[in-house]
This record gives sequence, structure tokens and C-alpha cells, in this order.
Amino acid sequence: MNITRPFFDFPFAIDERGLSALTGEDDHIRDLIYLLLFTAPGERVNRPEFGCGVKQLVFAPASDALAAATEQLIHGALIRWLDPVVSVEKVAVAVLEATLEITIVYVRRDTGERREDVFRHPVAA
Repeated sequence: MNITRPFFDFPFAIDERGLSALTGEDDHIRDLIYLLLFTAPGERVNRPEFGCGVKQLVFAPASDALAAATEQLIHGALIRWLDPVVSVEKVAVAVLEATLEITIVYVRRDTGERREDVFRHPVAA
């Protein structure tokens, strides 16, 4: 019997019943990855080393070396913080117009399900 438990949704919201909005495990794992990607190190008081710092890298000159370094940075952060939850297979980074696009292929450790999620974040002009 596979029992899934609800998690608080991110970003925090109130549902139609006036209660904290909840989400399932798949969306929760996606939320965890999003938070790791777009949290800058030093942003969290009680865990200052948490995060990737990806948003700061978009201001550097675009190059293949920068893309490769960013992919390695993200891959390392995912392994450090979310290794008990996911096994990362691939990370790809692209800056498209005014949007940072990160594609992550991973396997959920609890179910063995392989997933590919794309995370987009606007780039400041």
C-alpha cells in the first residue's frame, strides 16, 4: 500500500477552504528543487550555505565555459542537499531571451520514477 502524504505547497497560498494549500509528492520534490536553484547562499539565516547562486551567474558573459560551470554548480548542489530524495542524471542550462531555463533529469529515490523538469526564472534586464 503506497500512502502519499500532503505537503505545504510553494509558494505558500490559501486554498478555497481557507486553509494552507497542500500538494502531492511529485510537486513537493519539484518545489524542493526550485527552492535550491533560486535561493542564493547566505539568504537563509539558519542555513547560510544552502542554495546555488544561479541568479547571480546570469550577469556573467555568456560562454560554453560558463554554461558548463553552471551545470556543475547545480549538479553539486542537488547532490549535496537533495541526494536522499533524487538521483540526478542530467542538468542543462540555457538563457533564452530574458529567461533562465534549467532542465533537470532525475530519478526519485523512493519510487524509481524518472522525471524531467524544466525550471524557468526571469532574468533582470
